[in-house]
Amino acid sequence: MEPSPAKGKPQGRLLVSTTLDAKDELEERLERCVAIVTSLTNGLSEREANDAITANVCKGPQQHEEVCLGLFALLLTEPSQAQRCYRDLTLVNRDGMNVILIKINQILMEKFLKLQDVCRTQLVWLVRELVKSGVIGADGILMTLMKQIAGGDITNKNLWLAENVLDIVVEQREWVLKSGMLIAMSVYTYLRLIVDHGTPALLVLRQKEVDFCIGLLREKFMECFIIGRDLVRLLQIVARIPEMELLWKDLLHNPQALSPQFTGKGLLQLLTARTSRKFLACRLTPDMETKLLFMTSRVRFGQQKRYQDWFQRQYLSTAESQSLRCDLIRYICGVVHPSNEVLSSDILPRWAIIGWLLTTCTSNVAASNAKLALFYDWLFFSPEKDSIMNIEPAILVMHHSMKPHPAITATLLDFMCRIIPHFFPPLEGQVRQGVFNSLTFIMEKRVLAHLAPLFDNPKLDRELRSMLRERFPEFCSSPSPPTEGRDEVKMEESVSLEMDNHVLLDKEGGCYDNTEAAFSDDEEEINNKGNKKREFRFHPIKEAIIEEPADITPYVDQLDDMMKEKVLQLQKGSDTETHCEVMQEIVDLILEEDFDSEQMSTLASCLAELFKGHFRGDVLPDEITEESLEESVCKPVCLVFRNLCQMQEDNSGFSVLLEMLAELYQKQPKIGYHLLYYLKASKAAMGKMSLYESFAQATALGDLHTCLMMDMKACQEDDIRLLCYLTPSIYTEFPDETLRSAELLNMIVAVIDSTQLQELMCHVMIGNLVMFRKDSVLNILIQSLDWETFEQYSTWQLFLAHSIPLETIIPILQHLKYKEHPEALSCLLLQLRREKPSGEMVKMVLSRPCHPEDQFTTSILRHWAAKHDDVLGEHIKALLIKNNNLPRKRQSLRSSSSKLAQLTLEQILEHMDNLRLNLSNTKNSFFTQTPILQALQHVQASCDEAHKMRFSDLFSLAEEYEEPSSKPPKSRRKAPASSPRSRKGAATPVSNEEESASSSASEEEDSKPKAPKRKRKGSSAVASDSD
Repeated sequence: MEPSPAKGKPQGRLLVSTTLDAKDELEERLERCVAIVTSLTNGLSEREANDAITANVCKGPQQHEEVCLGLFALLLTEPSQAQRCYRDLTLVNRDGMNVILIKINQILMEKFLKLQDVCRTQLVWLVRELVKSGVIGADGILMTLMKQIAGGDITNKNLWLAENVLDIVVEQREWVLKSGMLIAMSVYTYLRLIVDHGTPALLVLRQKEVDFCIGLLREKFMECFIIGRDLVRLLQIVARIPEMELLWKDLLHNPQALSPQFTGKGLLQLLTARTSRKFLACRLTPDMETKLLFMTSRVRFGQQKRYQDWFQRQYLSTAESQSLRCDLIRYICGVVHPSNEVLSSDILPRWAIIGWLLTTCTSNVAASNAKLALFYDWLFFSPEKDSIMNIEPAILVMHHSMKPHPAITATLLDFMCRIIPHFFPPLEGQVRQGVFNSLTFIMEKRVLAHLAPLFDNPKLDRELRSMLRERFPEFCSSPSPPTEGRDEVKMEESVSLEMDNHVLLDKEGGCYDNTEAAFSDDEEEINNKGNKKREFRFHPIKEAIIEEPADITPYVDQLDDMMKEKVLQLQKGSDTETHCEVMQEIVDLILEEDFDSEQMSTLASCLAELFKGHFRGDVLPDEITEESLEESVCKPVCLVFRNLCQMQEDNSGFSVLLEMLAELYQKQPKIGYHLLYYLKASKAAMGKMSLYESFAQATALGDLHTCLMMDMKACQEDDIRLLCYLTPSIYTEFPDETLRSAELLNMIVAVIDSTQLQELMCHVMIGNLVMFRKDSVLNILIQSLDWETFEQYSTWQLFLAHSIPLETIIPILQHLKYKEHPEALSCLLLQLRREKPSGEMVKMVLSRPCHPEDQFTTSILRHWAAKHDDVLGEHIKALLIKNNNLPRKRQSLRSSSSKLAQLTLEQILEHMDNLRLNLSNTKNSFFTQTPILQALQHVQASCDEAHKMRFSDLFSLAEEYEEPSSKPPKSRRKAPASSPRSRKGAATPVSNEEESASSSASEEEDSKPKAPKRKRKGSSAVASDSD
């Protein structure tokens, strides 16, 4: 026997292995190819060896592949021969290096971690040479090599690889620029790696990465645009690096500096574009990817701990690896989409892995970034373009963590609420809509049947539940008293959110004063004037504002000399009159033909900083008079508004000033409702409210409705009196945007008090304000059913102040449940009480399901029976006869095929029986009316035995009634049901055919001795035959 090799000694020159490892097939094959090349060239001169190799290659494809792979293997294992082997390889290959590219790709994807150090160095050298030679397909190899650079890893090997690949793309920049995908992949890779290289020892490498990324982003931004929304996420994380900060500001405020095609709306377009799986997957090494896919496809739920422990030891054990969690979460959400078969099995679900990743975060910054990665697809979610699989993990993590880890659920819900206003204030409306779309789609796809158990769970902190009800009233149940005690989860400092990393604002671009947000304390709750919803309202802490001097240093030097001089005068001026004079001079400079429009963004930044004090405090004077209103609009910023009002829309200066306002709006969102106030309050702007529409179209939002909703929301948060003051004008001037908007109405009724409600009702009755119209009022009232109690009562009061016929909204009764919608039912009950019943009203009232505790139908029917008995009797008769003539099957199908209440014969009889019982001890003669008795006889003649027994007392009221043409009635029977003979003689309806033949025969025999009663109007001829 041959002695076995020593344990631990490498068996090959390509891969690291031991005697315990089986011989690798790829390595064996490459060694055979090396032996072939060696045998061909052994003992020959360089020229002779080249001729021998060439001759062998010409014999056929197999020989060609063997020689190429042999040279490739020699190149990797013998650095001294690398140059010669590569030269020979370029001479003898016949397929454009295709066989080599395939083998490199295989090694990179499957064997890279096992490569000997020498071979790894040589492989990177070979890739560099392939790139230099411009080999077709080298870009794909380079992208695969980038994938091997692990995130969250600052070991020497990983840093060496990152730096060498960076050197390749920097040296071969012109070649890189030929491939749009390579540009995007390189930027995505190194933007992500910059985060890991922040230690002093790595600053040189980080600077090279920063310079590389900025160069490509500025030169080839539209190629990077294909990355989608995750480009913004990565830039956001590194935006505090000085060079990156300038790029970040351009992206937000001066997008055309990056590319002429990238306009103000481009940012929204970028954020709404879903990032391709290629980019999300490129930040995981093949080994990480394989392990994750194994866990999500093969490991059973409950048996995952040892796999998670291994993964954590391998990749998540160091402080630097905290940043890798974002990559893993984005990959799981965007790439790992299990089949329905896997989803319905006991395989480890995605939410469980994400929950584990969140619980192992030890850094607040990393935890905050991980949450952003989890919710990132929610922020601009569109059901048409995005997938439910991208948003499903977040809701399931929250749902399944509620019992075992309520703190995780609480911090995620808190994050979801806070990210809406703070992510990027100019796009708050779109973010809110994106989250709303996500939650709606989650319910439509039945990921969760209801969100109320999650959003209004007693395990959550009271303030958090209140904030959820405020942000998402559509998905919350009615507020319940908070449960104090052990189950309550307090939001502790350790899980507080580092929102700074998620606010798309630069230092000078404040959002609503940049006030720190916090929960209100008990005193504020008691003193708050608002409705029930305001009791726990989340709002900024009111603190004394320390006025800091305006800092325009970063911008002023970018202005030309003349403009710079005026801006500095504005900074030095102290009184309002001087400010206004200088501001007018600045406006005149802007309107000059030679004004450089590239300065507009910089000028807007200066003005926003200089006038930040003007946007604090209340706008509307305490006492509203003509003089006080005019005085309130004498601010420097109002000069821009005044100049706009004095211009014609076709004037070239008009568009320039609009552009100026649009730039200012990006820096200071409050400018929108200040413009609305000026157009309402200033005499100079009388009749010019349409200017706001031009302004809205000029902003980055580009849409009147979105802009108006955002501005009214900002106004609501800052000044409720101003909101009420603007409401009549807004509804009058923009009816198409306001009269259909439940969102705007909710903004108003959510904050007004009873005095302001009464003022608005007076405006409606005087004719100054119209808040509802017939074509949209029903839809708005239906949406209001989920609002708070005071909000609903206010909405109904405002509706009743209008002169809209009640029949317009009576179909809402079909949506009302007696336990869930008491506000709407009580308002409707009082209004119906004043109305004379119409056929539609009676039909809708009777359509309500019967329930012992629901007295709505009985109470209104009793009132109508007392006041309008004849009208009510005719309507009920018509409905009874109509529903009685419908086949029973059609009635049951109709009642079961719709979610809304449908009127059936049984329902009418139940309500009539309830009314009979209610009137039994009164002198009311409603049930003695001819129409009611005729209708009851008509129904009794054709209904089945079960109904006759059930409603026997009701039918007995009509037994002694006869048509004028019929004989006098005989003695009254005790049995409640009419005789079968009378049914037979009285034109039996179609439904009787469903009875069995045997029962019909027995009825025929029993009926002979009994006298029939006449029960149907217009059936006298048939009746005489029966007699």
